[in-house]
Amino acid sequence: MRNVVVENAREAVAGIKDGDTVMMGGFGGAGLPTGVIEAVLDTGVRELTIISNNAGASGPDLSLWFAAGIVRKIICSYPRNAEAFAQRYRAGEVELELVPQGTLVERIRAGGAGLGGFLSPVGVGTVFAEGKRAIDVDGRGYILELPLRADFSFVKGRQADALGNVTYNKTARNHCAVMATAATTVAVEVDEIVEVGTMDPEAIVTPCIFVDRVYMRKPQ
Repeated sequence: MRNVVVENAREAVAGIKDGDTVMMGGFGGAGLPTGVIEAVLDTGVRELTIISNNAGASGPDLSLWFAAGIVRKIICSYPRNAEAFAQRYRAGEVELELVPQGTLVERIRAGGAGLGGFLSPVGVGTVFAEGKRAIDVDGRGYILELPLRADFSFVKGRQADALGNVTYNKTARNHCAVMATAATTVAVEVDEIVEVGTMDPEAIVTPCIFVDRVYMRKPQ
């Protein structure tokens, strides 16, 4: 029987390499898979491109990656309150692609669905439209927004089984569910691993077909 359970965060991030693109779930601390933060640092990788809602704040979040200088670029919708990012950005050491939050999620969704992008009216006539293809539909202007995919997605779930079916804890689902569809390797940190067959199929948010690795975060 398929079994995607790995022992710890170190095994969950195995294979990550310099220059990879990484999706990181979470909305602030909600739904953030904190176990992989240190595990990625321990690999020694550099030049990562990060796709995330925000750029960290303080504590065990993406701030540690910016402080360590391992991020080359971040694609996010809310870089405020992220002092470690701000220091690197002001020094010209990290690139920022600022994306409206809804657009960010839809670009990830398009990547997961295998679409070539989507048309959005958001940002028409602003700096967000610079360098993007403009398309007129029935007299209304749109921007062609391109899909986002990653080498790794790290997300946080509430519960999983050994097959890799995953549920989430209320709003901690946030970007995690869609990010789990849009990466070559998807690793999920959960609070509990249960027996196969015990999860309510109607409650499963991320089916096992999207998940490559699951590990249980041990209480600190």
